[in-house]
Formats: sequence, structure tokens, C-alpha cells
Amino acid sequence: MGRATERLRRTWHVLMDTTPPEPPEDEPSEVVSARAIDLVLRVGELLLASGETTERVNEAMLGLAVAYELPRTEVQVTFTSLLVSAHPGGSALPVTGSRAIRRRTPAYWRLMELHELIHDAAIGKLDLEEAHERLAQIKRGRGPYPPWLLVMSFGLIAASAGVLVGGGPVVAATAFVATVIGDRTAAALARRGIAEFFQLLAASSIGASIAVLVVAMGSPGRVSTVVTGAILALLPGRPLVASIQDGITGDLVSAAARLLEVFIMLAAIVAGLGVVVYFAVQLDIDINVSDLPSSPAVFSPVAVLAAAGVGLAFAVSLAVPKNVLFAAAIGGALIWSIHVRLHHWEVAPVFSAAISAVIIGILANMLARRRRAPVLPYVVPAISPLLPGTLLYRAMVELNTGDPQGGVLSLIGALSVALALGAGVNLGGELVRAFQHVGLSASGRWARPAARRTRGY
Repeated sequence: MGRATERLRRTWHVLMDTTPPEPPEDEPSEVVSARAIDLVLRVGELLLASGETTERVNEAMLGLAVAYELPRTEVQVTFTSLLVSAHPGGSALPVTGSRAIRRRTPAYWRLMELHELIHDAAIGKLDLEEAHERLAQIKRGRGPYPPWLLVMSFGLIAASAGVLVGGGPVVAATAFVATVIGDRTAAALARRGIAEFFQLLAASSIGASIAVLVVAMGSPGRVSTVVTGAILALLPGRPLVASIQDGITGDLVSAAARLLEVFIMLAAIVAGLGVVVYFAVQLDIDINVSDLPSSPAVFSPVAVLAAAGVGLAFAVSLAVPKNVLFAAAIGGALIWSIHVRLHHWEVAPVFSAAISAVIIGILANMLARRRRAPVLPYVVPAISPLLPGTLLYRAMVELNTGDPQGGVLSLIGALSVALALGAGVNLGGELVRAFQHVGLSASGRWARPAARRTRGY
């Protein structure tokens, strides 16, 4: 009885303690290893360039700094740059290094390799030179899939999405061809130095143009299903999830930059669609809002397989490791199944997307923790079947057929669904973190900067 009372008393004091612990004072050091600072910067750069969130990059860099005994290390991570500063102590000057992020390419297989490197360094399995050699191998390494398969994966996303919203073989084939042509056109513009905004504008307009052309020639496929598939391959699901994560964890500068990137990408897609829809309407091509695809009213095995195909193709396009592909396919099928069930219960689309994303976020975070891997390779492909391609297409049709109020509402609905997906998967991660077995010590509560109660101050 006495032990239980004492344990309860200590727990009460811990819970009521609102003062974060002060960091311990380090003893002055004579030497700061420039080689170690260079490793921390290079690992952080590759993590951020490969698509990792700001909080994870910050944690990784601080972990490496501790592993290689950099004293009093401060790390600053933004969307486009990194800074590391180590202070030897006393009156000595700090040693500072910085690095700019000039190129960002989603390569989730690198995230897995880098997190494994960081884990091995933290437990003392790698000395500094071995860590540099391993980092060089990761940078020189090739992804798990050949380049042609990465190109085809975008077409497979579009084809699966076209089937998902009710299309048949003609729709799937048309969406595949339109998306591949649009992607290769964007790649050609990139090689000529054209900004990404215009690359996306060209890709979305080409996809929509081919869809309109096929329907104008008398194809039984609906233009809306083809365009929805083509849009889904372009929608910025990865930066959306990362932007919401950065905002929740308090990295507001990076969150604002990532979210602005998302809106610019969406603006490019919307502009490309708008131009094509406008000219199609002017040419009296039958583009009717009432012909838009919608969520299926009946649970269909074909739709579930198509959702799994979307998740699988998205995973390949993000270059996830091969052992993640099965989880991506299952995640896509599961989130679509939950969404359909909630739709049958007449849950609003935004809430349906959010609830589905929370469940996926919980499962993905649990799996990632079990495998000691980053969570983004599991989360981003899984939410891809619910990205709001249909709502974006509806908005463009309504804006160009004399219903601007309806078009604005549809556009707001598309953005709301996208933000609900991002917030939902991150809420799932927070729930997993809240119930993990870390104890109630003060250091455990305050170790994460995002957990500190500032109330806006």
C-alpha cells in the first residue's frame, strides 16, 4: 500500500510540473570536429532533399551531433537550408557550417538507408570515417526500380484512378497514355530550364486535352474519369503531408514554405485544366457537371483493387523500398474501403477523409515503429486514392460553365479534403506517440520541442 501511494505521489508531481528541465552545462572542450559537422550537414541535406519532414531532419542531425560528441550543438532546419553550430565552451568561438538545399527529389529508399545509418551511429556501431563512407555509398546508390518503371508508374496511377472512379478499359488506357505523355513533356521542359509551375501546367493541360479529344471522337468513356485519373498522378500528396507535419510540430517557416509550394502546384494544375475546359466549352464539346464520377454506392471488389493499384503505383513513383510495396497496396485498399463505408453512413466528405486518414496514420506509424523506419513511405502512398482529383475537375467545369459560386465552393471542398488527409495522418502519428511506452519522466515529456506548452508566446 505504501509503495502504491508513493508511486501515485511521484506521478502526480510529474504531471503537475509545468517547468521544462534546463539543459545540463557541458564541460568546455578544446576541439570541435569539422569532419563531424560536415557529416551532420550532409546527412541532413540528403534527408531533406529526399522528402523527410523538418522535425525528423532536426532530430536526426542532433542525434548525429550527440553520437560524434559535438559540444553544445544548435541545429536550424528550414525548407531550403541547414545550419549547424557547435560551441567549444568558455571564450572559444563557435564552429558553424551551413548548406543550401538546391535539389529535392523524392527517394524514399534513401530515407530508409539514412535512418539506418543514424541508428547505427547512435549505438556506436560506426566511427566517423565509416559513417562518411556509408553516406557516400547511399548517395551513389541506385533506386530499387529502373527509370522506365518510374515513368510507367505515373501512368499506372492514372489508369487505376480512372477505374477507381467508375471508368472501364478505354478510360484506363486513355488516362495512362495522357499521363505518360504529359509527364514526358514536363521532363523535357525541365531539361530546358522551364520552371516547375509551367511543367505542371503543361502536364495537366495535355492530360485534359487528350481526354477531351477521345470523348469528342465518340469514345464511350467519360471525360471526367480520364481527367480525374490524370490529375491524381500530379496532385502534391507528399508535400501536403510534410507541410501539415511541420505546422503541427512548430516548424512554422518550413510549414508555410511547403504549404505555399502545395498551393502553387495546385494552381498550376487548376490553370492547365481551366484552359482546356474553357476551350472545350467554347467548341461545344459536351462537358457536363452531372457526368462527374462520384464515390461508389456499393462496395466493389474492382474499386478496392483499383485503390490498391493507386497506392502501389504511387509507392513505386516515390521509389520506396520493395518491402514497403505490399503495405502501400494494402493501405490504399483499406483507406478506400473505410471511405466507402463512411460514405454509406452519409458522413461528410471532409470528415470521411479525416477519419480514414487517422486510421491509416495510426496503422502506418505502428508499422514504421516496429520496423524502425520513417513513416512517410507507408503513409503517403496509402492516402493517394482519396486525393481530390474529382473535386478539382468539378470546380474547373463549374467555373467555366457559368457557375462561379459553385466552382469556388468545389475548389474549397477539394482543398479541405486535401488538408483533412494531411492532418488526419499526422493525428494518427500523434496518437501512437501519446500511448507509446516512454514513461512519465519530465525529460521524456519535454524532450520534443513540439510538445512544449507555449500558448502562442
